[in-house]
Amino acid sequence: MSILNLALWGLGILLVVIGYTRAAPAWRRYRALTEQDANVRRYEQWRGGPRLDDRTGASVAMEVLRRRARIWGLVALGGVVLVFLGFFLR
Repeated sequence: MSILNLALWGLGILLVVIGYTRAAPAWRRYRALTEQDANVRRYEQWRGGPRLDDRTGASVAMEVLRRRARIWGLVALGGVVLVFLGFFLR
């Protein structure tokens, strides 16, 4: 076990923890907004009037949250790759 292995493991674990703690809340809020948007769409269909503009504040927020969750999810995935790379490098 070398310093390189320990550094890769430490950095990988750090990236996984940071990525998860930043991506999970964004993903939960995105899912909640998706459910609310689906309820609004069903109500509008029931009412019989489609929206004139399909872009709402909630849809913009969902795009931002989805992007944030993807970016931090990729950071966590990079951490996983570093941890496995720490096992395979000698």
